[in-house]
Amino acid sequence: MKNTLETRLGMFVLLAVIAAFLILELVGGVNIFKPGYHLKAEFNNISELKVGDPVKMAGVPVGQVEKIGLSEADNKVEILLRLNKDAPIRTDSTATIKFAGLLGQNYVSISFGNPKSPKLEAGATIATVEQPDINALMAKLDEAATGVQNLTKSFTGDKIDNLLGPFTDFMKQNNPRLTAIIANFQAVSGQIAEGKGTIGKLVYDDSLYNSASATVTNLQDATAEIKGTVAQARLVVDQINSGQGTIGKLVKDEALYRETTASMTNLNQILEKINSGQGSIGKLVNDQEFYKNAKLSLQKLDKATEGLEDQGPLSVVGTMVNSLF
Repeated sequence: MKNTLETRLGMFVLLAVIAAFLILELVGGVNIFKPGYHLKAEFNNISELKVGDPVKMAGVPVGQVEKIGLSEADNKVEILLRLNKDAPIRTDSTATIKFAGLLGQNYVSISFGNPKSPKLEAGATIATVEQPDINALMAKLDEAATGVQNLTKSFTGDKIDNLLGPFTDFMKQNNPRLTAIIANFQAVSGQIAEGKGTIGKLVYDDSLYNSASATVTNLQDATAEIKGTVAQARLVVDQINSGQGTIGKLVKDEALYRETTASMTNLNQILEKINSGQGSIGKLVNDQEFYKNAKLSLQKLDKATEGLEDQGPLSVVGTMVNSLF
């Protein structure tokens, strides 16, 4: 091959084309030689997104923005995305325009979606999520800064004097009282720190702590005993409900209940007869003559015992007979 000008020019053009492909592949992110497919995405605002910006999933590049245009049908920006063939874009995946820092490069971020959802077919439109416009956000921050500046201006000069004037006057008028109050607080806190007074002893006295601890222990023991008593009472009630024991049988046994009722009825009838003076006991309780005779006999017996103190045995017997008859 002759080293002519045409040969050298052809080699130069070939090398330029190869270099251009390499630059697009390595720097621009354009995967010309890699197989892939296209998806569409529509946004209200693309926030300075450009052709050639990357498309990422979880930070991993999976494609690039190939074309940007306006859609007159719905007044949105239509983006054509070229994705790698192995990029797992699914029907419930979403596309969002994000920023790699405030001054960094924009890129399109695509979520994974549900692994069980089917993959999007080539040429389909992926769902999008709008991000806040950075310019609008900066405008709101500027408005907030202006508001803060105006607020600080309102606290200058005469306005700040009008705001703090009454408080300053109050401090000047009550300066001695406030000083005395602070001194009293210092004295009280010093006594507490030295263990003086009720609060000081409460803080530093170990015996008081031990007494309180013992009281709590006793209270816990008493609570345990009360719980045991309540458990026993519940056991007794359960036994009564089940008809066990005397009270349980009295409550649950119908025959015993009827016998008890009959006995109470008979006892009531007997007491009614006694109150009405019927029978021996009724007459003994209600007969006034019997009461008088018994009282007279006791009086005679008392007189007979008075005369026995200075007499012999035989005379005692005779006196008792004469006194009684």
